[in-house]
Amino acid sequence: MPKRKAAIAVGGVAALGAAALLLPNANASQDKDTAATGTARTLRATDATTLAARLKQSLGGQFAGSYYDSAKQQLVVNAVGDGAAVARAKSAGAVVRQVENSTADLQSAAKTLRTKAAIPGTAWAVDPRTNKVVVSADSTVTGAKWDRLESTVQGLGSGTATLKKTGGTFKTFVSGGDAIFSQVQGGGVRCSLGFNVTASDGSPAFLTAGHCGVAAKEWSDSQTGQPIATVDQATFPGEGDFSLVKYDDPATQAPSEVNAGNGQVVAITQAAEATVGSTVFRMGSTTGLHNGQVTGLDATVNFQSETDPNGVDTVTGLIQTDVCAEPGDSGGSLFTQEGAAIGLTSGGSGDCTSGGETFFQPVTAALAATGATLGDGGAGAGAGGDQAGAGDQAGAGDQAGAGDQAGAGDQAGAGDQAGAGDQAGAGDQAGAGEQAGGDQIGGAGDQAGSGAGAAQEQGTKHHHRNRQQGGTSSN
Repeated sequence: MPKRKAAIAVGGVAALGAAALLLPNANASQDKDTAATGTARTLRATDATTLAARLKQSLGGQFAGSYYDSAKQQLVVNAVGDGAAVARAKSAGAVVRQVENSTADLQSAAKTLRTKAAIPGTAWAVDPRTNKVVVSADSTVTGAKWDRLESTVQGLGSGTATLKKTGGTFKTFVSGGDAIFSQVQGGGVRCSLGFNVTASDGSPAFLTAGHCGVAAKEWSDSQTGQPIATVDQATFPGEGDFSLVKYDDPATQAPSEVNAGNGQVVAITQAAEATVGSTVFRMGSTTGLHNGQVTGLDATVNFQSETDPNGVDTVTGLIQTDVCAEPGDSGGSLFTQEGAAIGLTSGGSGDCTSGGETFFQPVTAALAATGATLGDGGAGAGAGGDQAGAGDQAGAGDQAGAGDQAGAGDQAGAGDQAGAGDQAGAGDQAGAGEQAGGDQIGGAGDQAGSGAGAAQEQGTKHHHRNRQQGGTSSN
């Protein structure tokens, strides 16, 4: 096979009408002057993620989750009890809320749900904004199944868990899309390349959804083409939904970047943990670019089994969002405008016309499990929460106040990735993304809506013209 530039194909940006990769004030510096007074600091989302990781370690068992208040640009940390650690969290610039449920309490509730209510069409995740486990049931959960679920949730107590109905049906998004292809018995499978990585043996590879790796072993970059990559590892169902797929040609060029269309790319310089309340972007070859917020962490989703009509495929450890997706978006990339890889599209409910919710496999967990690093071998290759600081202006988020000037030192390794992580400019200055196709992309709240179809049309043309760059839109 010829050498291929396997860049992430986030096609169809021109006609999206979704949020811009560049938001005018996205890189406004944080307010450091308030740190010494214990007043809540103004933070960028990436800095908030870094600070949250530090405070989680500092608070220990008192830490009960955190989220980013995007309206006020503040980090809110939940804590049980009080004391010196809580005081330090306040002095570091976080808003500290006293809550009743500890992390252990919420994890215990989730364990009970897994034991008693692993019903196809259900999902649950920890919502730090309410300090509860939020349980969702899709349209298939009725009759005795609903009664069982409702009884289990009520048994946890109103102060611990809540139950809600969600539209549509929870499913993996494994059909459609113009990305990577495989021929299997009974027909073809289409998925999407999420992020290019380097495998632990140094060979070029990429991450995609685990249910894609389970469905087929060999993948091509065209519907009728010869395979160019082979699944090395795949996890689904169980503790995640991710696959590591190695390129068959060891000379394959696999840059760690997102192709934003019109010849422009966004450098993916790190892997970062998701933070509830932060804005994220999902690219899919079916629906184009959509943005939204992270709404829950450590989510469990019970998909109806595709092989057993009476079975359930339970996946744990996912990120819950209010970003829409549709069949054809599986495996696609979830990322931030600063160029941080966040997740891989797993599944969800609803669509991009009426809205919905989508779950993602955390990239940090996938990297840690497979031993892979980001395609350029750079920052953020799977070390978890501490990765978030790589793009944070060399530890800006760690300047947590007068006494906490250890910040930069604490994140040495993340902050010291200043050559790669601090290219927030590369991601944040994806100039072409702003003017893609001559259309000014809308603000953060804009949804692609009806523009998704036009985006897909353009994106499909782009992928076919540049087939070697066509592997990474969503499934």
